[in-house]
Amino acid sequence: MANKRILITGCAGFIGFHLASFLKSMGMYVVGLDNFNDYYDPKLKGDRAYELEKINITVVREDICNQQKVVELLEQHKITHLVHLAAQAGCRYSLVNPETYLKTNIEGFFHILEACKKVVGTRLVYASSSSVYGKNEKIPFAVGDSTDKPANIYGMTKKTKELMAFTYYSLFNMGSVGLRFFTAYGPWGRPDMAYYSFAHAIRDGKPIDLYNFGNMRRDFTYIDDIIHGIYTSLDIESGYHIFNLGNSHPEPLEKLVELLEQELGKKAIKNLLPMPATEIVETYADIEESKRLLGFHPKIPLQVGISRFVQWFKK
Repeated sequence: MANKRILITGCAGFIGFHLASFLKSMGMYVVGLDNFNDYYDPKLKGDRAYELEKINITVVREDICNQQKVVELLEQHKITHLVHLAAQAGCRYSLVNPETYLKTNIEGFFHILEACKKVVGTRLVYASSSSVYGKNEKIPFAVGDSTDKPANIYGMTKKTKELMAFTYYSLFNMGSVGLRFFTAYGPWGRPDMAYYSFAHAIRDGKPIDLYNFGNMRRDFTYIDDIIHGIYTSLDIESGYHIFNLGNSHPEPLEKLVELLEQELGKKAIKNLLPMPATEIVETYADIEESKRLLGFHPKIPLQVGISRFVQWFKK
């Protein structure tokens, strides 16, 4: 593992930051790329980048659509693996600004694929999402299930990425690993995620919005478990692969709220709302294939993960 040389796009993002820190601790050579967009407060991204630079990880400020720059980084740093995590995140925001999802998630991924094609031998690992399962009613979600009914534009762009990766594999024998993340959470997380925004609101005595009148379940997956799944995926040397990275233990949204209340010592003010078009009732990962081929065995239950998050949040 230590001889791998990794370029991480979106390195100042939540998952990218944790992955870069972990791979560096494992003795790998790590370079990061991020455009520091303002979807949420860029200061948080800047703080993450500062922490990475303290451990001697170079963070390049650039957009993934600059294909030539990506090629230059791959060649200059003799990169063996490109872990593509840069994306426009968020389901509801896709109703407000759909263009940025097409630009970043589809056009941006095209440039990543082209860069890997030009620098022959670069292995590609990329972030997909549980959102590809959309309105699929079969539970739990297995990799072989239908993903033809996206519930939102974000999920559609993630499904498109998987199709693009398969096309490049078919045409150019360019292998890749796509990882469908299920509700990653933890310290240094994204402020737009429910657990983070709920913590802010509860602390400040503001109401939280619970959709479908609170009757929703999510397969919350702690960041350390996500990182372990990405780490082991780096050892897959050929072929086109997709894996679920989820806790495989969906929890009611009400339980998340209760745990936050306990950790923060304050009760939530709940605003119960109907189901928006962009959401689905439940996510639940079938991880049998991930267990078998990645050795993926999530270890952190929601209660422990939320406690760790709130400890960081209070600081």
